[in-house]
Amino acid sequence: GGMTEPTVSVLIVTYESGPVLRRCLAQLKAQTFRDFEIILIDNGSTDRAAHEAVKADRSLFLLDNGANLGFAEANNRGARRARGQWLALLNPDAFAEPDWLAELVAAVEAHPDTACFTSLQLAADDLKVLDGAGDAMTLMGLPYRMGYRRARPAEVPAGEVFGPCGAAMLIRRETFVGMGGFEARFFSYCEDVDLGYRLRLAGGRTRLVPEAVVAHVGSSTLGARSDFALYHGFRNRLWTFARNTPGVLLPLALPLHLVATVVSLLGCVARGEAGPAWRGLVQVVAGFGRMRREQKGRRGHVRAVIAAMTFDPLRPPGVGWMCARPERHRHPKRPRGP
Repeated sequence: GGMTEPTVSVLIVTYESGPVLRRCLAQLKAQTFRDFEIILIDNGSTDRAAHEAVKADRSLFLLDNGANLGFAEANNRGARRARGQWLALLNPDAFAEPDWLAELVAAVEAHPDTACFTSLQLAADDLKVLDGAGDAMTLMGLPYRMGYRRARPAEVPAGEVFGPCGAAMLIRRETFVGMGGFEARFFSYCEDVDLGYRLRLAGGRTRLVPEAVVAHVGSSTLGARSDFALYHGFRNRLWTFARNTPGVLLPLALPLHLVATVVSLLGCVARGEAGPAWRGLVQVVAGFGRMRREQKGRRGHVRAVIAAMTFDPLRPPGVGWMCARPERHRHPKRPRGP
């Protein structure tokens, strides 16, 4: 209370989020960790859900952008307004378990050298299924969400992942603001991958906190395969590649990346979705040189970046639970350490 700064500022970007926002906020009210503020950043919704929420609860703060500035820029504005030492980014369709913030803050204390943490996301429609466990990056420069739509294992190991998932992450405010936040040009999709990549290139790291759990609806607002998603997904995945891939990796990664892109484009053609994907591709080709130039200042920790990448998207190193090997979890828990 008062003017003392909270430990955490929870940023929720809303855009026509009426159906899910109430549940999202109720879950935050139930948090066992109490030292946080909530900032709703509304991107010009017509449903007034964010405005109604703030009317009903005076402790919420509303930042009304009056127009859809995209997920990236909306979070950047929220971060500038936030007073917390840490920013918790939470999608309005992500429902946090009561100890979500407590577990993230405990992880911060246990890993003082880490500036970024990501949650374990379960599928809201089936809690036995994972929605994701942080983001991974293949050597060919294709990001993917770890464990997406796989059965939730008995135990998910904590540890480093390549980057955070923007639906439910925690990042030191100073770090986020110091990096210029999300890249506003991305608008939506992949801005979290780009941020995690830039953090890696700067020598930072992201940790998965498997005890910090949210149930995530995912793609509820825009539809999983909308033209919007296809266009931005295609464009931003390639932008992320252009802006961040270390030069030493390019000769290996670029041909593979292009092949994957063509295969992906052919899939879109087969489904009659070529238009938006193609438009995204054209934008990339037009801006590729400029994006490459932006990489120049970020040579940084190339070895560490490559070490954090995975060779095979289905079997990341040391992450046994990604490959169904249930027998590993059958034995009773042994006490750890002395």
